[in-house]
Amino acid sequence: MQPLQPLGRRLSVAPDWRQALNAVAQERAICNYLGLPLSFVTQAELPVAMAYEAFIGSSGKVPTRDNLHDFLNALIWLSFPAIKARLNALQAAELAKAGTLSGSSKPRGPARDAATIFDENAALLLVRDNTEGQALVAALRNHQWTDAFVAQRQLFGRDAEVWLFGHALLEKLVRPYKAITAHTLVVTASESYFALGEDARRGWIDDRVAADLAQHGSLIGRLTPLPVLGVPGWCQDQDGDFYADGAVFRPKRVK
Repeated sequence: MQPLQPLGRRLSVAPDWRQALNAVAQERAICNYLGLPLSFVTQAELPVAMAYEAFIGSSGKVPTRDNLHDFLNALIWLSFPAIKARLNALQAAELAKAGTLSGSSKPRGPARDAATIFDENAALLLVRDNTEGQALVAALRNHQWTDAFVAQRQLFGRDAEVWLFGHALLEKLVRPYKAITAHTLVVTASESYFALGEDARRGWIDDRVAADLAQHGSLIGRLTPLPVLGVPGWCQDQDGDFYADGAVFRPKRVK
C-alpha cells in the first residue's frame, strides 16, 4: 500500500475530503472512458433505477459514500485512472449487451463478474521478462507456494513486485488476516521498467494494463490467486509453518 499512502493521508485529513478528491482529479485532468471530467459526488446523485457503472460512464460522476470502502475506490481512481476508466468501459459494454442500464434486470454474466472482481479484489504482479520471472509465475499459477515464496524469495523486490489495485482488497488489509487472497493479473515488464522511479512505474502500469484490457476485452480466466500475506516481507514470521498452512496456501485443484 506504500505508493498510495502519501496521497491517502493527505486527502483523509482534508476538511472536506470529497472536495479534496475532486481537486486532485481536476489537477490531474482525469476523465472517464468517454472523455468526461471525473468527479466524486454523494450517493444521493445516483438515480435509483440506474446501474452504478452506467452512471459513471454517462456522467463522469462517481457516487462516493462516507466510508472507507468508497474513499479507497476514489484513491484508486486518482492513482490508476486509465485502468479504472477501461474497467468502466467494459462494464458499460456488458450492460449495453444486456440491454439494460439498471444492472439488475438480467444476470450479470461472466465478463461483467470478472471485471467487478478485478475492480474490487485485484493485485498486479509485475515480473521481469526473464527466465526467473517466468519460473516464479509458473510456481504461483500451479500453487507451488513454498517454491514461489521461499525458494524464489529473492526475486521479490528485484525481479517481481506486487501492486495492490482492488479497493475491497485494500480495505481488508487495514485489519489484515492471513487468508486474504487477491485475484492477480500478471504483467510482464522489461528491464527499463525496473529502472523507473515509483511514480513513473505507477504511470507505466496504468497505461500498460489499460491497453491490455482494451486489447483483450475480458478478464475471464486470466486471474490467478495470490495469498498476499505470503508475499515475502509482507507479514512477520514467514517460516516453514507459516507456508504449511493448507487452509490458506491451498494446493491447485485437479479438474
